[in-house]
Amino acid sequence: MPRSIWNGTITFGMVNVPIKLYTATESKTVHFHEVHIEDGARIEHRRCCPKENREIPFEEIVKGYEVTEGKYVVLDADEVKAAAGDRGKVIHLREFVRAEEIDPVFYEKTYYVGPRDDENSFRLLREALRQTQRAGVGRFSFHDREYLVAVRAGANVLVLHTLRFHDEVVGAAELEIEGLTRKPAPKEVQMAGQLVLTLADDFDSSAYDDTYREAVLDLIKRKAKGEEIDLVAQEEAAHGDDLAAALQASLAGARS
Repeated sequence: MPRSIWNGTITFGMVNVPIKLYTATESKTVHFHEVHIEDGARIEHRRCCPKENREIPFEEIVKGYEVTEGKYVVLDADEVKAAAGDRGKVIHLREFVRAEEIDPVFYEKTYYVGPRDDENSFRLLREALRQTQRAGVGRFSFHDREYLVAVRAGANVLVLHTLRFHDEVVGAAELEIEGLTRKPAPKEVQMAGQLVLTLADDFDSSAYDDTYREAVLDLIKRKAKGEEIDLVAQEEAAHGDDLAAALQASLAGARS
């Protein structure tokens, strides 16, 4: 059973909701280690002081912010926590916005929120968010960093999304994109819409597996057995100029 990773309180107005925070996602990425090709030994990374030319034990290492070249202001753990104020234990929901108004580009990571002591206040907040279809926006400090968050109603839980701040998001207008002067023909747009509707379906996350991860793990098993691996060159799909023909072929294939 997953254990909570943070205990605190959500507030809205004068209502306090004691909560527990749980991880909602789990990375399944295949991780590789650095290995010395000559003897197969795993590479170690050590914390070394360049002035003393020796490895430094963890208890002698502190956090420092470089104010000028080579000069650091050192903050201990208690001082870093003090900068958070009460946001280290409290999530103040200041505004309630329509959840669909939050552009997905702002979403960073997702957590589940469960009740800690008072289930009544927890159920009250979840039901209010569900009925209004709103998300509460606030901020809290976690792992020595402040997060902007959006809290919305989920199935029997609250769902908390950490959000990127506006200055962390690159605006599409800042991109150097060329060649968007030609507008598609109305017939092409109509056929593209038909293709989209032909392939329309309800989203089911269980229908999608990480086939790349499975292929990498299979390759590792085969190579561990001494099998020879055939290397296949990656090729980019050909770019045709006849959009109408491509759309007609796509529609015929989708319908069949």
